[in-house]
Amino acid sequence: MSDLPFICGRESELMRLMHQQPPLWRDQSNLHLNDIRSGFACALHMHQPAIPAGANDTLISHLQYMAEHPGEGDNHNAEPFAQCYRRMADLIPDLISQGCNPRIMLDYSGNLLWGVGQMGREDITGALNYLACDPEMQRHVEWLGTFWSHAVAPSTPIPDLKLQITAWQHQFAALFGDDALQRVRGFSPPEMHLPNHPDTLYQFILALKQCGYRWLLVQEHSVETLAGTALPEEQKYVPNQLMARNSAGETISITALIKTQGSDTKLVGQMQPCYQAMGLERTTLAGHSIPPVVSQIADGENGGVMMNEFPTAYRQANERIKEDNHGTAAINGTEYLELLEASGITSEMFPAIQAVHQQRLWKAIGDDINRDNVESAIQRLESAGDGFSMEGASWTSNLSWVSGYENVLEPMNDLSARFHQQFDASVRNEPSLTGTCSYRDALLHLLLLETSCFRYWGQGVWTDYARTLFHRGEILLQQMPHDSPEKPDSTDKDPLLNPK
Repeated sequence: MSDLPFICGRESELMRLMHQQPPLWRDQSNLHLNDIRSGFACALHMHQPAIPAGANDTLISHLQYMAEHPGEGDNHNAEPFAQCYRRMADLIPDLISQGCNPRIMLDYSGNLLWGVGQMGREDITGALNYLACDPEMQRHVEWLGTFWSHAVAPSTPIPDLKLQITAWQHQFAALFGDDALQRVRGFSPPEMHLPNHPDTLYQFILALKQCGYRWLLVQEHSVETLAGTALPEEQKYVPNQLMARNSAGETISITALIKTQGSDTKLVGQMQPCYQAMGLERTTLAGHSIPPVVSQIADGENGGVMMNEFPTAYRQANERIKEDNHGTAAINGTEYLELLEASGITSEMFPAIQAVHQQRLWKAIGDDINRDNVESAIQRLESAGDGFSMEGASWTSNLSWVSGYENVLEPMNDLSARFHQQFDASVRNEPSLTGTCSYRDALLHLLLLETSCFRYWGQGVWTDYARTLFHRGEILLQQMPHDSPEKPDSTDKDPLLNPK
């Protein structure tokens, strides 16, 4: 078990923990909304996949592969990347010592957290432990949950959405403790990829809420108003309520903060959100005057701007808002939402939004909502060739995560189906099965196969990695006795095992 990441075994325990979340920022924040004219919330996303490229094709972090093969491509950046993963532990306390009031949100994939541990990089794991656990850092640093292996939600098999979410929670708690996990309230979908198929989106939001998340970050062009139009400019800088309806007519919602302006890392690398916020005035929400907040996320290590320019730009932005004292403040997502709630502004007052293309879909379906009519309407609208799609939307809107990747998606769906056929009935009968080595090893290969990198980087070595993971997962499942497929028991009240 020591060679496997801690990604399962405490499902019910962690779910209970995540639903026991008292207010976090309301009492410890040193910000007052009435004193703020505008705010900005910046997040850094960090990820390295695990790949079968070590000795004898063992699983290693791609960061380790980069370090061991510096002559290939951009692999000479391995150590600069590694320093990016730890440097906020230097930047934040240094700015505090200068009288600044910095904020940052951190989104680290489980892959990366496992990988730096495998490499023995105690300088990185120690820095992250400081950022996650130090009492002073808790006022300035917010961790965001994500999928363990950086899977993209719309093309991840629906039963695996919760597995990805809970695997990350297990990993984070194992590294930094249950108290640190309990402070994780927001969620950052990999690639900002939001499902827009009604059933996938419904199950995604349901899984998030069951796992204790209060809000998520969404890309502005992945959502629309309930009338089917793009969000008005001022609506992008206040919290929204993301609504979803499935093919059975059931509805669900979760709070969303809007990430604006695409994926250009220069936006955060050069602290554009701060300078944009400086030009904004207070706005009105549900009859209350509040500060608008510009929300942004970017890769924390990719590209020369993030590797080289971000530290200086981050320092300068925080020093400038301290010196100018003109009402712009750095603020984190949950901090903003809790301060709004303390002012009497609850999520029910937020403007309602939905995933892109929902208005067209429901208009085409009419009042007779059922699965057959939903799928029939989707087929008609997609065949029109005018841009309608149920592949979801992400910050890489020019890239399909489905077209041309049947050689990855078909094995991924196959392994997922086999995994659930093998384990679901047994886990319902004996939940402690998720703590066994055989379950954890099979789950690891399933989650890894769903990693976005095996499609993002195109055909070739990356799809070969996926093929290797599939075959290993297939062998693991073949070596186990098979349980008979069983329909979910409607009397099962454990939401982890039976989300409906």
